[in-house]
Amino acid sequence: MATFTDLGLSEPVIRAIINMGFEEMTPIQEKTIPTTMEGKDLIGQAQTGTGKTAAYGIPLVERIMPQAEQIQGIVLAPTRELAVQVAEELNKIGQFKRIHALPIYGGQGIDWQIRALRKRPHIIVATPGRLMDHMRRRTIRLNDIKIVVLDEADEMLNMGFLEDIETILKEIPEERQTLLFSATMPRQIQNIAQRFMKEPELISIKSTGVTVSDTEQHYVEVTERLKFDVLSRLLDIQSPDLSIVFARTKRRVDELSEALSKRGYSAEGIHGDLTQNKRDSVLRQFKDGTIEVLVATDVAARGLDISGVTHVFNFDIPQDPESYVHRVGRTGRAGKTGLAITLVTPREIGMLRLIESVIKRRIVRKPIPTIIEAVEGQQRLTMNEILRVISEEDIEKYKGVAEELLAENDSITLLSAALKIITKEPEAVEVRLTEAAPMRGRSMGNPRPPQGNYNRNAYAPKTDTWARRKGNDVRGGAAGAQRGRDNKRNG
Repeated sequence: MATFTDLGLSEPVIRAIINMGFEEMTPIQEKTIPTTMEGKDLIGQAQTGTGKTAAYGIPLVERIMPQAEQIQGIVLAPTRELAVQVAEELNKIGQFKRIHALPIYGGQGIDWQIRALRKRPHIIVATPGRLMDHMRRRTIRLNDIKIVVLDEADEMLNMGFLEDIETILKEIPEERQTLLFSATMPRQIQNIAQRFMKEPELISIKSTGVTVSDTEQHYVEVTERLKFDVLSRLLDIQSPDLSIVFARTKRRVDELSEALSKRGYSAEGIHGDLTQNKRDSVLRQFKDGTIEVLVATDVAARGLDISGVTHVFNFDIPQDPESYVHRVGRTGRAGKTGLAITLVTPREIGMLRLIESVIKRRIVRKPIPTIIEAVEGQQRLTMNEILRVISEEDIEKYKGVAEELLAENDSITLLSAALKIITKEPEAVEVRLTEAAPMRGRSMGNPRPPQGNYNRNAYAPKTDTWARRKGNDVRGGAAGAQRGRDNKRNG
């Protein structure tokens, strides 16, 4: 495996890379950095978690002139979370070269951003909608851009940013370098490449399937009514360190996170309606391990790069195969193993088969876990914790009480009682969730089959009935067109 010192990088960038703990290049970095350093346009097809930010970030920082006090690089990202994470990594790469990257996104005060722009950052990492706002205000000028990067381009198109991207690219000087990174290559992305890129070199990093190869993938067929109980049992059996639960709507996220908290799980939810401060707080607690279960919509979780996520649970099957790829990509990162489990109702089996045909991989069916299995899972977790305490912590002060108890009781009875007290068995908490919103297309009311050669008829799931609770009509979602408009407005 080649190392970064083989690339002829400048001393400040090499020092930053060493300081960040990078040693060997990932496949996407090894293949793209030399080409990008030559100034060529490039299309990189790779999944999230493969190191693509550094793949374009290192050449981008190398080409920026710190003494020139103008914006020289633009990175477009689909979500505010990804924009912040990319800017943080670029600032680390450019720390010794004194290159400054500024994230610009919706949900943050535009007056604050204008003040930050007056400090003349070298690189802007922006969501398309907010960058367009600054272009209209003339607070960002694109005259001196040398490099433009489209990160997670397929997701930006899915979120309805095509027109914004085209407008932005038209405003950037033609004498530029354009880099495009995407997990999938739908026809729209190919069209953008043909119109705005100059003889781009395509570099594709293959895995055993479309999704991350180190992620084990299962599904459980279950009725809508039993979904929450099954999810709870899975959490008890698997005992994940950090897990993400995906739900189809913002309402479902709120209901699920509240229901999980009532059952004793450390859970919080994120979606587009939360304030930026609340989202930042929840993500910070999740990264720190204070929160063990993060419940999220697809849009809210885009671009999250959180190490240590061991499990992904699809409480609602995703809208399309591309969304499944992005969800599963939250775990099994950087060579670590992960597990993705999808809860599928009988009427959604057709959608599951379509996903399998696109990712070219069979998703293994598992039986519905039983309550006994859930209890046994919690007992195993408790036993492992007891053994850890014995080997790692000071327990001398408790031995006197233990000896008194052993004088009157046998050890097996005492240990059994202790396990019962500290094992978190499933609680009988009543939980009511609205039924999942029907799956819709992203831009029209009809389902949109993705690109590829497979059975398109399988993509038309039946519409779920509305749930009725206590005489109230509780509805679970909005049409895809409105969701696309919400995504653009939220940056």
